[in-house]
Amino acid sequence: MGATFDKNEQRFVFDFEHDGTDGIVTLTGNGYQVEAFGKCFYYGYEFSDQVDGSVRSAFIKHVKFSDDLQNNPDLTHFIKKAIDNLNRRINLYDYNLVVMPESSSKVNQYMLRYIYRFAQPMLRKMELVKALPASISFDMDGYEQSYLDDVLENGRPRYTQAQKEDVKQSIQNMLDLIHQKDYFTIAKDVRKSRFRPYMMNFLKFATEQDEQLCATIRKQNILVIDDVTTSGSTLNEVLRVLRILNEDNDVTVFSLIGRKDLMAESM
Repeated sequence: MGATFDKNEQRFVFDFEHDGTDGIVTLTGNGYQVEAFGKCFYYGYEFSDQVDGSVRSAFIKHVKFSDDLQNNPDLTHFIKKAIDNLNRRINLYDYNLVVMPESSSKVNQYMLRYIYRFAQPMLRKMELVKALPASISFDMDGYEQSYLDDVLENGRPRYTQAQKEDVKQSIQNMLDLIHQKDYFTIAKDVRKSRFRPYMMNFLKFATEQDEQLCATIRKQNILVIDDVTTSGSTLNEVLRVLRILNEDNDVTVFSLIGRKDLMAESM
């Protein structure tokens, strides 16, 4: 399955039978399952290497913010094909709970409705919503281990202590600005992409009842879903919230459009 952009018509064209060499995205094959977030991560489609950033962004916007998703046969088929493929891999009937982040996109909700067709009757859904900006924090220890404590081939530190302090101050300045906001979004408020996987506490359970229920769940299969995964920040935070409650469940992660080179060490 592929998708291309028709410059004359100024629209995206889907081909559900063939993968063309000029396709924007392709249904993932052998790379469909990778290790990321310390979990089993599946993704439905990946962008072709030759696609430039502007086309990639336009396609993401087209998929996520279609005016009438349910009445768009190309997009609904696009989503269903990925879920069908996922079901063949993991058998969705074996899952007890679906967790997803709040999104202005309608894709997550549509994926959920389609997943219910395969899942057991008692499948439950929980949603994580945006927390107040004042609650947001940064995993400085993790960032130091991954970046600031890096060494050169000769064994010498890559950064001087002064350089490390400058970076830490810039992170603190970023957090100070975020804490003053009324609403937080990673895409707009975290300019440097390498910072994004280390943002914490920006999601919370939609209700206290959901949080309490999730805390009591043990040894069940949980599916975490999201529409598009780029830096992995959102999925990383969803998994962190689940892990805080307990680590007794078997968690699988799925993204409609994803990347095989996500930070496997981000968890």
